[in-house]
Amino acid sequence: MSNDEPTNSSASDDAPVIPLRTRTPAQARVVAIASGKGGVGKTNLAANFALALGQLGVRVLAVDADLGLANLDIVLGLAPPHTAVDLLRGDLDIEDVLVRSTHDVWLLPGCAGDVEASNLEELRRYELMTAIDTLDERFDAVVIDTGSGLGPSTLGFCGAAEEVMLVITPEPTALSDGLGMLRALHERHDVRQVKVVANLVGSQDEGEAAFSRFRGLCSRRSSVRLEYMGALPFDPHVGRAVMRGQPVSEAYPNSPYGQAVTRIAGRFMASTQRDARPGTSQIFWRRLLRQREHGAG
Repeated sequence: MSNDEPTNSSASDDAPVIPLRTRTPAQARVVAIASGKGGVGKTNLAANFALALGQLGVRVLAVDADLGLANLDIVLGLAPPHTAVDLLRGDLDIEDVLVRSTHDVWLLPGCAGDVEASNLEELRRYELMTAIDTLDERFDAVVIDTGSGLGPSTLGFCGAAEEVMLVITPEPTALSDGLGMLRALHERHDVRQVKVVANLVGSQDEGEAAFSRFRGLCSRRSSVRLEYMGALPFDPHVGRAVMRGQPVSEAYPNSPYGQAVTRIAGRFMASTQRDARPGTSQIFWRRLLRQREHGAG
């Protein structure tokens, strides 16, 4: 099948299959997808990464934490009738808000254009994660699509997650803004370990070169350790899939992007590196509660 032929089938047969380890609820992996600036493909990565994990047998909860400019539902090809705003306002329970995608991936959708949600205060973040806490036995991984930039809501979600995956591109502005995100996470939330994905590259070599430049920039101005997850190519199939109302990994699983995101999901599952911040729980929402108790965020 050519890369241009859309399909609803799963990813290619030669995709790496990483056995899911038996995990207790307290060991669920929680990763926040972040970027220093907008326009680097963060939401496309979050959506397709969540689906790629689902294809590996991981039960995934995808959370659209960019609540004021939410579009994770669009990239996933979903039309949720309710959002997290309905949950926060007390109109609905969390089970009423969740929407199921494919491969045992569930979405907690945000609400585009809601100013109140876009400026979510720390207490409201706590309330949201308290609601998610009722689902801790249902999921093996939580993938959070955060807002871009250094707003308190974005930093709060990233600071509470067990792992942060930062999206960069070869552009100098993206590298500089990525450094700004690292420094803010370290200074405000003591983040010490970040995974990095290079997006919109012309080749895997270009992705490695972008990461090398970023690592060199950070080594002089940040003590955060970096782990390279791989590169995502500039691929016209991504735009075509969004226009079709499908994630690219579903519409074009054999496309360069679809294959690359599958490899990144496999590397993520195989990675044993975690952030070693002291005095924090591995569970995202319990870590957020601990931040609240200590006045952080």
